[in-house]
This record gives sequence, structure tokens and C-alpha cells, in this order.
Amino acid sequence: MKEFISSIFGKSPVAPLQKHMKACHDCANLLVGLFDAAVEGDLVAMQSFRDQIVTLEDEADQLKFSIRSHLQRSVFMPVARNDLLDLILVQDKIANRCRDISGIMVGRKMSIPEPAAELFRKFVRKCVKAVKHAHKSINELDELFETSFRGAEMELVQNMIHRIDEIESESDALQQQLRHQLYAIESNYPPIDMMFLYNVITLIGEVGDMSERTGRRLEMMFNR
Repeated sequence: MKEFISSIFGKSPVAPLQKHMKACHDCANLLVGLFDAAVEGDLVAMQSFRDQIVTLEDEADQLKFSIRSHLQRSVFMPVARNDLLDLILVQDKIANRCRDISGIMVGRKMSIPEPAAELFRKFVRKCVKAVKHAHKSINELDELFETSFRGAEMELVQNMIHRIDEIESESDALQQQLRHQLYAIESNYPPIDMMFLYNVITLIGEVGDMSERTGRRLEMMFNR
């Protein structure tokens, strides 16, 4: 009987989805150490953070493929299958961007111009904070399923999503300040280095953007 019920309802996709988000969050967390090492000019530490990010991004990819392969098509799922697939794709881009960032930083042996170092660190931490809040909201997903997206749990997650939006707006403002600061000093540095640095800033911003989109995807699931 237990096997019959399981075959109808399938295993909940929530725990694997949360595990995937944790790997993405851990990837983003490592960006803080990566950029601290870049400010200090510690290439060995940068490589170590890069290796850890690559390992976690590989783990996230494996989890993504596993979830996509095994996600039940049962009509009894509390949310649409496509909504869950869209959610995991957005989450996965967080880890992908972290890998891209670390690859450029280590491959180019990049350093952070001293006049912009503090603002750079602040910007990175703000984007990572957005990922942290997205991670928290995904961790509430099992409770939301149990309450059918109603009550105090729903209000809690909506507040989390609102906070992600606020953090993302704050990170956008920091990104603009950082670009202006770099523009003022860029003539003192090799143009190719500055070009890659601007590219890295864009990718860091996308880490925050993907966190906001994770919240938005979650919100869309509530409202269907």
C-alpha cells in the first residue's frame, strides 16, 4: 500500500531543491573570501576559493540534473512541475555566475585597485546577502506546502521576498557607485584589466539578480 501511494504522489521535490539551493548559496559565500584574497593579492588563496566554487557548482549541476530527471509529473503535486523546473534553473545560475567570476579572477590573476577595494568588498557582500535571503525563503518551501501557501508561514516568506528586493536595490546602487569610482581611476591601470574588472562587476550583480528572480519565481508559485 505504501509503495502504491508513493507511486501516485511521488517523492517530494522540496528537499532536493533545498539541497541544490544550499550548494548555490555556499558558492556565493565563497565569493567573499575570493575577493578578500584578491584585495590582499593572495593568488594561492584565490585558487583555493576557485577550486571550492568549482566543486560546489559541479554538485549543484548534478543535483539539478537529478531533480529534472526524477521530478514527478503527478497531478497531485502542490505546484506545477514547470514552476519547479523554472525555479531550479534560476537558482542554478547563481552557482554558474560564481564559477564564471572565480574563473576570470584566477585566470587573469586579477587584483582590486586599492582606492576601490572597500566599496568592492561591500558590493560583493551585499549581493551575497541577497543569496542568503533567497536561501532562507527556499528553506521555508516545505512548510509552505504543508500550509497550502496560507497563514503566517506565507506572510513570513512574502516578507523575505520583499527583503530580497530591497537588498537587490541596495546592491544596484552600490554597483553604480563602484563603476563611477573605477571610472575616475581607470586611466591609471591597464585598459584590458579594467575591461575584465567591469565584466566581473556585471557578473557579481547578476548573482544578486538571480537571487531576486528566485524570490519572484517562488512568489509566482504562490499566486497560481
